[in-house]
Amino acid sequence: MEINSENNGHGDEQRTNADEGDAWGSQQSSTPRTAKMPVDRNAAYYNMKHKNRGMAIIFNHEHFDIHSLKSRVGTNVDCDSFAKVLKTLGFTVTVLHNLRAGEINSYISQTADMDHTDNDCILIAVLTHGEMGMLYAKDTHYKPENLWQYFTADKCPTLAGKPKLFFVQACQGDKLDGGVTLSNRTETDGASSAVYRIPVHADFLIVFSTVPGYYSWRNTTRGSWFMQALCEELHYYGTERDILTLLTFVCQRVALDFESNTPDTPTMHQQKQVPCITTPAGGRGNALVIRRPHGGRGKHPRLYKPEHFRRSLSVRVQRTTKKLKEGKQPTAEGEARLVQRRRRFSQNHFPWKKYPSSTD
Repeated sequence: MEINSENNGHGDEQRTNADEGDAWGSQQSSTPRTAKMPVDRNAAYYNMKHKNRGMAIIFNHEHFDIHSLKSRVGTNVDCDSFAKVLKTLGFTVTVLHNLRAGEINSYISQTADMDHTDNDCILIAVLTHGEMGMLYAKDTHYKPENLWQYFTADKCPTLAGKPKLFFVQACQGDKLDGGVTLSNRTETDGASSAVYRIPVHADFLIVFSTVPGYYSWRNTTRGSWFMQALCEELHYYGTERDILTLLTFVCQRVALDFESNTPDTPTMHQQKQVPCITTPAGGRGNALVIRRPHGGRGKHPRLYKPEHFRRSLSVRVQRTTKKLKEGKQPTAEGEARLVQRRRRFSQNHFPWKKYPSSTD
């Protein structure tokens, strides 16, 4: 230990080279506990080879007892799509509808008390209304921290060192994001141990559908923008990309592919949104890749990814347009097919133009 001496004019003062906290107040220490090590200290990836993938719990809120909150039309589309894609990834999915705050707290607490030794991870999603720093249950509001406070390593040791994933589809305020139009493209340059300790809040990934203070948008027919993008990315790339890479593309989809469609309310029309990843995946630097259940590829049919469809459709539209410019007249049937292709191509690139939008 190094000893430094410093003269402050009133005498010599010795200080030890030690770590100090930056907060005032009482110091309540957390009692160190021991949990089973699920992965090597310096492992690049989480261990996703346990007997079970793990539990996935979806709290879906459509109706509320609070008079100021409208029913969330379209949330069941989100819920069904998310449950379906999670099942294909091997999760044991439980969907709970319109629970009260006390019921949510009780269910979360009971889940944390379970034995998750044979599980890879746990996933919890909440689809509801929200404001800055709060979420709404059927009867009242509660803090988002209530969802994950029971799963820290000291309270739920069988999930210590394992991914704990939380997805929140809700508003975080009432600000609007009008977006910015970019006119030009620019570029800028720009040792392993048998025993180790981790913070109790390690291995959490918490993702909100929008940044703090802003609206989160929901399509009344197709579901919320964030859940649409998340379900599509998980469906096509859930077993190929690590979770942070996948979520980066989710953010890209929401930011670029969606825009509010409320022409009757000009102030809300053509607004944008971007999700917010509030906690780095892992907390220890591990990458999370959700491998195919049971390691088998045969049980999963080949998936044609969106860009393949768009590219093929775009080529056919361009080819037909070229023929028209060359003076080749299509038959009535061919002309009808061209119109249909153009419509499908436009809808694929701009799905938000077809349906009205609402906020959470």
